[in-house]
Amino acid sequence: MTDRPPGDIEALIALMARLPGLGPRSARRAVLHLLRKRAQVMDPLLRSLKAVAEGARDCQHCGNISDSPVCPVCADPRRQNGEICVVEDVADLWAMERAGGFRGRYHVLGGTLSMLDAVGPEDLGIPRLIERLQAEGVREVILALNATVEGATTAHYIAEAMAPHGVSVTTLAQGVPMGGELDYLDDGTIAAALAARRRL
Repeated sequence: MTDRPPGDIEALIALMARLPGLGPRSARRAVLHLLRKRAQVMDPLLRSLKAVAEGARDCQHCGNISDSPVCPVCADPRRQNGEICVVEDVADLWAMERAGGFRGRYHVLGGTLSMLDAVGPEDLGIPRLIERLQAEGVREVILALNATVEGATTAHYIAEAMAPHGVSVTTLAQGVPMGGELDYLDDGTIAAALAARRRL
């Protein structure tokens, strides 16, 4: 006898174990749960995964994930208030939205500057951010980047790039610890940090 699951199930466990927060044992438990609850959980999950795989795309303006070419944030005319909040990735954008303290628009970089990983300004869409300044009448750019060395380097680069364009550049202040990541912070901390932002 063997304690190894059948090949297809073992492959599913291996795939699930690649997801953030799931190791091999957690993935095994999740797959067993799916198998026991096929009609209630697995079948709807399969349909939802298929729909997202076929329909999800990056917003052509900000880089948010949406099921249409322009995400709901960019499509909302009430949010064109002259403020753009720059975040590292979509998870950070969603964290800011959960906090509910920001009513402008976003720009998702998709990472941070890194010489070691050969990630430069063009890779992060910084030239596109500069284009948006005039096109959208931007008065303030809020840098809501993670409090890491890479985040600080990227923030300083963006601040220097914004200088000739006469926009105010601010950054999140209190509440975001050094080394912290927005997606792991509670909503109140994010809201307080946004309210207390300061000029960079």
